Amino acid sequence: MRTTLDCVPCLVRQALEASRFATADPALRTQVVREALAALVNADYTASPPALAQVIHARVRELTGAEDPYKTVKRRLNEVVLDLWSELREQVQADPDPFAAALRLAVSGNVIDLGVDGSLTADEIRAALRGALAAPFVGDIDRLRGEIRRAERILYLLDNTGEIVLDRLFADWLPLARVTFAVRGGAVVNDVTMADAQAVGLTQIAQVVSNGSNAPGTVLSDCDQEFRERFRTADLIIAKGQGNYETLSDERANIAFLFKVKCAVVADKVGLAEGTHALIWQRDCR
Repeated sequence: MRTTLDCVPCLVRQALEASRFATADPALRTQVVREALAALVNADYTASPPALAQVIHARVRELTGAEDPYKTVKRRLNEVVLDLWSELREQVQADPDPFAAALRLAVSGNVIDLGVDGSLTADEIRAALRGALAAPFVGDIDRLRGEIRRAERILYLLDNTGEIVLDRLFADWLPLARVTFAVRGGAVVNDVTMADAQAVGLTQIAQVVSNGSNAPGTVLSDCDQEFRERFRTADLIIAKGQGNYETLSDERANIAFLFKVKCAVVADKVGLAEGTHALIWQRDCR
């Protein structure tokens, strides 16, 4: 069975890529990578990969002075998907089951994860989204449809920029009066912050809150009290992205995880092939 230790190469790559976004100084980049390696030597490998990544990226920001190293690329990712908005919306509306089509598009947007693939291109994003409904998908969409219909308080945990445009599209098929969307409390990789939610118009149609944490997942112990109370009282939690799965799959809550399986560690845990688009329930994870 693979463990968090198997994620070390990805964490080192993230440190190097973040340093490149943050500074043009080769010496400073070298220092960032050295300190990332030093941190990983003494890391707690019982922690989730997002918890370790949070430490690494905090050190990148501290060393380089860049508050949000990915700010420019995050804006570009949103623009790439926004350019496809009309095309994708027409595709959803023409589908016999618009809810299912919008859901699958939202899951396909999880490919836009620079923590996993920092070299992702605009053409690769477009190809992934246009082929979303043909991609391998595992999960009971009708079960989620029913849970959404019954829930009085729905908490929707957002994940990455670019991807959030597809969440905004899926929102048109959600009971928004009963849904609260949640963003990260601070910049980390290309994860969504309040500014990103505002940029794609999500804050104009729905309630959006911060979780108070800058982990690239949802580490509840690091989130603020208000968010933890929302999490505790939600009847249904929709959690986008592999980072949210990695940090919440052991929590006792009614959680529907929506993500693309992107690494061998998670593939082993969920019993699905890498590349699969998945809808997995927390109570089915144990």
